[in-house]
Amino acid sequence: MAQAAVTQLGGELVDGLVIGPAASQLDSRLRQIVSGHPIPTTASEEAGRAALALAQSLPADDELLILLSGGSSALMAVPAEGLTLDDKQKTTSALLRAGADIHALNTVRKHLSAIKGGQLAAATRATVTLLAVSDVVGDDLGVIGSGPAVADGSRFADALEILRRYGGERMFPQRVVQRLTKGAAGDVPETPKPGDPRLARTHAEVIGSRRDAMDGATTEASSRGYRVIRIDDAIVGEARRVAASHLRAVLALARGLGRPLCVVSSGETTVHVTGSGRGGRNQEFVLAAAELLNQTGSSIAIASAGTDGVDGPTDAAGAYADATTIDRALAIGMRPDQYLNENNSYPFFEALGDLIHTGPTRTNVGDLQVLLLA
Repeated sequence: MAQAAVTQLGGELVDGLVIGPAASQLDSRLRQIVSGHPIPTTASEEAGRAALALAQSLPADDELLILLSGGSSALMAVPAEGLTLDDKQKTTSALLRAGADIHALNTVRKHLSAIKGGQLAAATRATVTLLAVSDVVGDDLGVIGSGPAVADGSRFADALEILRRYGGERMFPQRVVQRLTKGAAGDVPETPKPGDPRLARTHAEVIGSRRDAMDGATTEASSRGYRVIRIDDAIVGEARRVAASHLRAVLALARGLGRPLCVVSSGETTVHVTGSGRGGRNQEFVLAAAELLNQTGSSIAIASAGTDGVDGPTDAAGAYADATTIDRALAIGMRPDQYLNENNSYPFFEALGDLIHTGPTRTNVGDLQVLLLA
């Protein structure tokens, strides 16, 4: 996105900041900060403060272009007054382990931040244009990257209720609970809300989403001779539960249709972490589906992968499985149910050679699932 902006803007570009998980070769006018994801790091805080400083430095006759993509909530972090980066790290980790979806997670993040929930745009006198690539189901600009340049429709009370829903207040840092409690009581200023005059000069729109990834997948499948079914409803919920129900629905939908058949879907599942293993939501989704594949005995394969090329804290984008997966695992002494219970999908698929490695794609529009039926 930054490189495209350089190409389009040419000499109009005066200054800029690029924040991401890896360095890129970019125009010398752009400062780069490599920061952390999915848990914010000290570099994430450095990046967030640099973004705020840049916004605050601009006069009213300047224009600020914000190119936003999934992952920005962790990559760009500024703890609110009275909080530390450690508070935010522990809160994010606890919510992720509890299986909080992105809407819940970012509602909390916005109320622990000095940059999210419209506060970046509110910090500048310049005209603001926000162009977002969405990794969020529903493409809500208030959720993508925790909405640093748009009005926030959520409140402190909503964030406090989310803590109670995902483990209870005792599971989170005391300073975090105190801030949200004070905010819910009206003792801490809310994030900018719709109609806030500080956001009057901001224009925001989504320029890419999971549907674009589905377009690419369906086009490619058609070019390879597959009949294609596209499921536009988002795949959401607990990965291990959704996987089986999704596979059953696809098998019912495909009954009587010609082969070869490709079924494309997308979305973002969650994982409630109870084990100490290594994996990601896409790998867990496929592992949960593998048992049903084994039972069907059909000529079917399933893959699920993150469009950013990174699934959880692993170097894989996801994994794939077919009707032979369970038997191949048992043949080398691996019990699939044990790996699933331990949230240990990465070693399972690594041993079988069934991980999907793409490397970082430098974009993020959620997760993509592909099923092939012969």
